[in-house]
Amino acid sequence: LLLGCELTASTKSYTFQVDEEDDSDHILALSMVCLTDGAKDECNVVEVVGRNHENQEIAVPVANLKLSCQPLLSLDNFKLQPPVTFRLAAGSGPVHLTGWHRIMHREDVSFEDDDLSEEDEEELPPIKPAKK
Repeated sequence: LLLGCELTASTKSYTFQVDEEDDSDHILALSMVCLTDGAKDECNVVEVVGRNHENQEIAVPVANLKLSCQPLLSLDNFKLQPPVTFRLAAGSGPVHLTGWHRIMHREDVSFEDDDLSEEDEEELPPIKPAKK
């Protein structure tokens, strides 16, 4: 599933969450953050707000965009665990965020070795000594 949201001066945050009763594993990956039409030449700082292993809220800046020098940033599918909030910590935007959401159903995941056969394994060529 594709994700897209826009942060502006009037809408400073967007929260992505999943149903707590859902028994699936969810992965949210942030691909790109970019300034869109109407952006001013000012620093726009985007933060990701989540929870750490002690369930404390933490905010981490992931992008600092400015129209004249860095209007977009590729985050190479930066993976996050929902629920997560994207917040415009500085600037007025508009800043557009894109990414994807993957749902993995636990009953579909199998960790048994029975699924792999010797035919599926790729045979590697022998290692040859280097020439001097």
